[in-house]
Amino acid sequence: MSVTVTEVRDRAAWDRAVSGLGGHPLQLWGWGSVKEGGPWTARRIQVADANGAVVGLAQVLVRHLPAPFKALAYVPRGPVVGPDGVGSDDDRAAVAHAVVDWCTQNAGAIGVTFEPDWAAGTALGLPAARPGRNTILYPSTLILDLGREPDALLADMRKSTRYEIRKAARDGLVIRRITTQEEVRQVLDVYRTTAQRAGFVLHDDEYYLAVHRELGDASRLVSAFDEDGNPCCFAWAVASGETAFLLYGGANEAGRRLRATAAVYWASIEDARAKGVRRYDLNGLLNDGIGEFKRSFAKHEDELVGSWDVPLNRPLYALWERALPAAKKAVRAVRSR
Repeated sequence: MSVTVTEVRDRAAWDRAVSGLGGHPLQLWGWGSVKEGGPWTARRIQVADANGAVVGLAQVLVRHLPAPFKALAYVPRGPVVGPDGVGSDDDRAAVAHAVVDWCTQNAGAIGVTFEPDWAAGTALGLPAARPGRNTILYPSTLILDLGREPDALLADMRKSTRYEIRKAARDGLVIRRITTQEEVRQVLDVYRTTAQRAGFVLHDDEYYLAVHRELGDASRLVSAFDEDGNPCCFAWAVASGETAFLLYGGANEAGRRLRATAAVYWASIEDARAKGVRRYDLNGLLNDGIGEFKRSFAKHEDELVGSWDVPLNRPLYALWERALPAAKKAVRAVRSR
């Protein structure tokens, strides 16, 4: 397929195109803007066929690396291909090749990592691609079909989860969407409590405030409130026209006492459904407590295609792959002090 690649610099036009092609919320302009607060630069490219019809999109995050590595390119939950985000075999191959060529010519990248929002077994169409050794987003997940009626979704849940959702409704637990920066800060207090209890590291507050600010209406944060009117449990998703993607969640002691978590997640799912979103991705199933909790929302699991690396400078990329695990370990050690 003969294609033309152009860089898009209009935010509104980009987001319309992403939603119009069924793209993932991590391909929205705002997510790139959030990542630009750190070491990444966001570039947005559009791939059109010989007739000028857009067949694919890719928000490419470019991270400049210390010498001699130059830069690394990453396409989170992309590329977006065809009218349903996945496209045909020919379209996927053409778009993926176009992204790789663009990164070679314009990003100075030693390699490109793709993590498409596609079911396992879907071909990327790049002979040079190989399974990624440093996965960023987990391919094992649970995706709910929001085209189904709420009663059908509830029926697929474990009995205990369904009970807690209905009990919260009977008890009058207040759950609503968070819209102001002030309330986001209150939710972040809950998140810090969760992180301390579970032993994971958070970004600084400005990162999460940027998610709320840059994603705008695509930021779908819902929270339960305790008896004093303070946030106590939350679920934070981002949504494009097609997909809601759960980013963060947590509860403080009041939220755990009120057993609010199942009801809050259900409220997040209902919020996405009311927005017209067709699928809700609970984002990652690990063999831990939160993974087991997510599994209680349905009788199935989903496996995505995972991370695929395309080395552009093979010697430097191989060296970078060997150096990255050690670098990550050093960062974790510093943060834990």
